Amino acid sequence: MQSPTPDRGARAATCQRGVGLLEVLIALVILSIGLLGMAALQASSLRNNQSASERSLAVMVNHSIIDAMRANLGPARAGDYNIAFPGPAACWAAPGNASQADADRTAWLGVLEQHLGQDACGSINCDAATGVCTVESRWNDSRATGGNAQMILQTQVRL
Repeated sequence: MQSPTPDRGARAATCQRGVGLLEVLIALVILSIGLLGMAALQASSLRNNQSASERSLAVMVNHSIIDAMRANLGPARAGDYNIAFPGPAACWAAPGNASQADADRTAWLGVLEQHLGQDACGSINCDAATGVCTVESRWNDSRATGGNAQMILQTQVRL
């Protein structure tokens, strides 16, 4: 058996130089793309969790005004709690505190603003004949995936 000539072995070693470095570079590129994908997924998850938190808060705030209306049932059925959606600038014109219904609405609108942002607003519409009340909260949910600039949560109850 004849051994390879020294020139042939030296040429094979020269052709292999840098291959390990190229493999490491490719592995780093793949790893960095994966890490960027994970960072984007984390950012999207945070935005959507914030949106879910706002929706949960809107449900709780709607139920708080409904509980206040149940505690003050006569005026609620008479329509004293009714408030329509005004324009965005007029939403925070407080109805005043002349009655318990006014104080409850003012507090409710304040909680909406505090928890859902300055552009949040609400409306209440109670039908005296049927006793059915519709409470709506609106806020900007455009940061969430598929979110809406005018997110509306509507709760309907019979008092």
